[in-house]
Amino acid sequence: MGKIILTGDRPTGRLHVGHYVGSLKRRVELQNSGAFDEIYIMIADAQALTDNADNPEKVRQNIIEVALDYLSVGLDPAKSTLFIQSQVEALTELTFYYMNLVTVSRLQRNPTVKSEIQMRNFETSIPVGFFTYPISQAADITAFKATTVPVGEDQEPMIEQTREIVRKFNSVYGEALVEPEILLPDNAACLRLPGIDGKAKMSKSLGNCIYLSDTEEDVKKKVMSMYTDPDHLKVSDPGKVEGNPVFIYLDAFCKDELFAEYLPDYTCLDEMKAHYQRGGLGDVKVKKFLNLVLQEELAPIRARRKEWEQKIPEVYEILHTGSEKARATANATLADVKRCMRINYFDDLELIQSQSEKFKEE
Repeated sequence: MGKIILTGDRPTGRLHVGHYVGSLKRRVELQNSGAFDEIYIMIADAQALTDNADNPEKVRQNIIEVALDYLSVGLDPAKSTLFIQSQVEALTELTFYYMNLVTVSRLQRNPTVKSEIQMRNFETSIPVGFFTYPISQAADITAFKATTVPVGEDQEPMIEQTREIVRKFNSVYGEALVEPEILLPDNAACLRLPGIDGKAKMSKSLGNCIYLSDTEEDVKKKVMSMYTDPDHLKVSDPGKVEGNPVFIYLDAFCKDELFAEYLPDYTCLDEMKAHYQRGGLGDVKVKKFLNLVLQEELAPIRARRKEWEQKIPEVYEILHTGSEKARATANATLADVKRCMRINYFDDLELIQSQSEKFKEE
């Protein structure tokens, strides 16, 4: 069996640096490693509609935004299959079949679902599609027989639910599905990047993001407005590094060699942290350095995005070609599933023959 990756993003807005350090950067590394036989990157528009059903135009317009972000970070359509979820009909059918393998109480216990419901204020009126999206996600992963799913830690409960569905299906109907493994970021700071306002999660809906497509000036403004240690009122005050968004971002993005170029007062991040902790280092100086670090990372991404923005028809053709390939792969899995479930009536010549003989005998 080959090594296969499936991962993706909801097209509800442009992608931000949290997506980048949490998954996008790793996807590019995995893509270029040569260690995987197939890599599928999905724009999850059907999943986005589960909580945007009354605003389909928002999802429609953001398809291209996400695709541009993918291409700008270095995802290569020659190495990775980029596709749109709704264009692969088999995913919907698989979702329907898997619903019989999961109880309502199990969905209610899913911590990711619970936190997402709370964040969207869905407590009293949860759309069924949104409530069942762990099942939809299981269909996405298993349709491509993915062995590896690179995601952030907040998605661990979702992958575990997929594994449960796979085990249940295989035990009831026969071995047809592959149990995936989760691949988390190897940098702890990248597991979940906080928002610039200090909130635990960077989120498009909370408006606390630095986007990959932000201008140089926008990035600078956002960095200089970032939440830090609220008790670090004067430069001379000792400051806290733990839980301080500015230092969490530096943990995620900073390389020691950047100090020689941008801040030769220090040789490494640990030296800067120690100075901040004992006092004598102001937030403004730290933020200015962080801005330079982020600009170093984002400049080539921004430049590639500008190039792709001039080739929009080509971007749509990439998505069309990828969706055709994804459809063929998912259809093959669906055929396996229907055979195991014994609902492949017209393909089962043995069934037709036995039924024919049965009625002849009668």
